[in-house]
Amino acid sequence: MVSKHMIRTLMIETPTVPGNLGKVATAIGLVGADIGEVETVKVGPTYTMRNITVQVETEEQLNEIITAIEGLEEGIKLHTVSDEVLSAHEGGKIAMKSKMPIKSLAELRRVYTPGVADVCSLIEREPDKAEIYTTINNSVAIVTDGTAILGLGNIGPVAGMPVMEGKAALFDQLAGISGVPILLDTTDPEEIIRTVKNIAPGFGGILLEDIGSPHCFEVEDRLKEELNIPVMHDDQHGTAVVTLAAAISACKSAGIDLKEAKVGQIGLGAAGVAICRMFMAYGVQAVYGTDKSEMAMNRLKEYGGQTSSNIEELMETCDIVIATTGVPGLIKKEFVRSGQVILALSNPRPEIEPEVALEAGAAYAADGRSVNNVLGFPGIFRGALNAKSKVVNHEMLVAAAEAIASCTKHGDLVPDPLQPEVHEKVAEEVERIARRVYVGV
Repeated sequence: MVSKHMIRTLMIETPTVPGNLGKVATAIGLVGADIGEVETVKVGPTYTMRNITVQVETEEQLNEIITAIEGLEEGIKLHTVSDEVLSAHEGGKIAMKSKMPIKSLAELRRVYTPGVADVCSLIEREPDKAEIYTTINNSVAIVTDGTAILGLGNIGPVAGMPVMEGKAALFDQLAGISGVPILLDTTDPEEIIRTVKNIAPGFGGILLEDIGSPHCFEVEDRLKEELNIPVMHDDQHGTAVVTLAAAISACKSAGIDLKEAKVGQIGLGAAGVAICRMFMAYGVQAVYGTDKSEMAMNRLKEYGGQTSSNIEELMETCDIVIATTGVPGLIKKEFVRSGQVILALSNPRPEIEPEVALEAGAAYAADGRSVNNVLGFPGIFRGALNAKSKVVNHEMLVAAAEAIASCTKHGDLVPDPLQPEVHEKVAEEVERIARRVYVGV
């Protein structure tokens, strides 16, 4: 659940006197910005130099921070403002490299012509041998048409390439999978479907990414029907997996039986509908949703969910409320019922601040800062590829959510997304289900 924001790094010098760092932090906080990392880069005889990362929503807010820091007492100095995010993306974040050295004619002949002809002939005779002698079974196409890039909207596939590269980097580092960005210069569902089907022989799976609603539903459904490799739309099912995991953990902390509770979803876009479907697949009997779009409400009904006419009705009815609208402050304090669990997942500003929800009587409340799809998709595909599954379905996805929840410490919403054991556990559970249901092992 990501919205548009900017990250900047401020290099700030403070006199070595207790309280000066606090003054800087207070100045940043009063402007309404979030502080990320604080790194000490140099300790001098009378001063300390630090890099402080801040997250802001606009250039105007950044300028307010600069003015506030420059207005602090003498000795506190702002030296530089840098965009380290842009620097990190220079030249792109991924590369295709050879796994084998080619430093002699003998190695060249083995890797390429004439030796490679023997391998091609073998695969022609026995197509299954491609799993052994090519990278196909360990490669996933990351496909986008650029119509729903993060919280930025329809900015086009090329502008979305940094996101696709990020997904590829995470696939590699967290699951050992080769992710290949595929940018489509079309938003027509039929063209998208046809193109993905035509490139599918080169991949072991398809991850649909940042494809807008409503055409994302048709694209995913058709590709699942017409391809014999795993297909998943991450904005739908990746988000839903991590949200279900977060709800399982939140209910444990609040002492609520999730399957017996009434769950309400505010916002029925791609993620919202998928969240409802995921909760129903988990075994929740009463799942309600609300949205301004009648089409979205009807889609939820088609999948077996129930609808509420407005937010107030949903808040009155449901024990657990999830919001993915991107509208800050949408849930009013007076809507909150005592004992509710509220997960307002829009970033950087949630539908209701957790502190406000708790003050109003919520048993548990959290925002979406820690709810990241990276907890799901690498392990889900690792498990599916290991099992040679032809699908990713709800039973596998529920297993992934339960695996994430099992790795979550009591009181936390989800685990650290960079913990290797989380992705290993997700992969193990997804593979177990895939082998049992689809491979027959």
